[in-house]
Amino acid sequence: MKAEENIQSLKKRIRELEKENQLLKKKKDIFFTKKKTVKVPKNIQPLFDKASEIVNEYFQTFTADPSLSKIEVNGQRYILMRAESLANDFLNNIVKLYSDRPTPEAIQIGRNMLFDFAHLIGIEDAKNFHKKMKLKDPLSKLSAGPVHFAYTGWSFVDILPESNPSPNSDFYIKYHHPYSFEADSWIRSNQKADFPVCSMNAGYSSGWCEQSFGIELTSVEITCRAKGDKNCTFIMAPPNRIAEYLNKEELKYKPTRKYDIPLFFERKKSEEKIKTTLREKETLLKEIHHRVKNNLQIISSLLKLHADQVKDSNFSRLVEDSQNRIISMALIHEMLYANSDLSKINLAQYTKSLFEKLQSTYNMGSVRLKLKMPVDFYYEIDKMIPIGLLMNEALSNSFKHAFKGKKGEISISITKGKLTISDNGSGIPEKFLKETNASFGMQLIDLLAEQLDAKISVNHLNGTCIELKFISHK
Repeated sequence: MKAEENIQSLKKRIRELEKENQLLKKKKDIFFTKKKTVKVPKNIQPLFDKASEIVNEYFQTFTADPSLSKIEVNGQRYILMRAESLANDFLNNIVKLYSDRPTPEAIQIGRNMLFDFAHLIGIEDAKNFHKKMKLKDPLSKLSAGPVHFAYTGWSFVDILPESNPSPNSDFYIKYHHPYSFEADSWIRSNQKADFPVCSMNAGYSSGWCEQSFGIELTSVEITCRAKGDKNCTFIMAPPNRIAEYLNKEELKYKPTRKYDIPLFFERKKSEEKIKTTLREKETLLKEIHHRVKNNLQIISSLLKLHADQVKDSNFSRLVEDSQNRIISMALIHEMLYANSDLSKINLAQYTKSLFEKLQSTYNMGSVRLKLKMPVDFYYEIDKMIPIGLLMNEALSNSFKHAFKGKKGEISISITKGKLTISDNGSGIPEKFLKETNASFGMQLIDLLAEQLDAKISVNHLNGTCIELKFISHK
């Protein structure tokens, strides 16, 4: 008796499940009709029929659970948005936001935003769908696009016979979007536009096709129902060919009709031009720094030749000092030529190089350098030239007068707003620090400090210490 009751109970549950299944099927029909979702030329119709089956199968997994705020299709989370919020409402708010600009300019900003946004969504949706459904060849990838487009509420797609979807620069598609959500939003709101409104449709479709064919594509709406035209019609082609096709279209209509190419590709082209120009300028600047360095070295060599001809030790010493000053400047241009950043010099690297060059010049291998500064501390070239000259004077004075052939140490440190150059040598005599008797080197240091907007102090009790405090340091 109990077994019979169980059987009856099981049969009842089966009937309930069958009813639920029938209800679910009916609900599916509410969401997805069996009508055509794309119109294409006859020669590629079979391909799109196959795509319709694939996309239909994909969307049969549609589930919605508001308690979890989830809408899912084939394991992917989707969202529903009110069409007007991405169409007329969006552009009306953009006009308000940019009320300080002419209305056509504000609208163009909004349209470019929508195109860019949709183009990238189209690329990512296509990438995901191709992977999910294991689509390989470009035409299969493309054919799924218009069907997916229809299922997700963007628009129906009608590809015209003159289209040529080839995976190269000859790619060309002309198509209608009979039920574009953007045009419908304007029409349902009883608003008439004086410009093509289907920016997202253009962006999304060109993004999907770009991902499908692996070539850059853009799309331009040439007629729009929201303007009062019969169709929302688009032309899609590579950015470098789109103007050519638009010119042909222009001849078919009023000669004054102009079409706006979406900013996405215009900006990309502008960015590429800017990058190319920057590379050219960087190359030119590097060459200039290289030539300046070479010319400074030539000047140094000419001074040396001149000094060799004049048998005067005083003159030779002055020439040597001038050569060292030239070296300090040439080193900056040498480092800029080698750098990827042409605007600034690493102070630690510069200081080491200058010390080594002067150490070699004065044959003072017994003197070592103690460096205390951050490895990532930089100065721009306008400050680096006077700092380099100042360092040269301080180092040269130390090498010439502080050690008298003995071992010694030169310390250079920089902290926030202060550069210190010191040695542990015999120190500068008091008389050379007084203004009336100051050496040319000390006079030059004072002038350079003034140029750097810095206060300078010299301590000569235990060796020599030159301290430079930058007044305007940030």
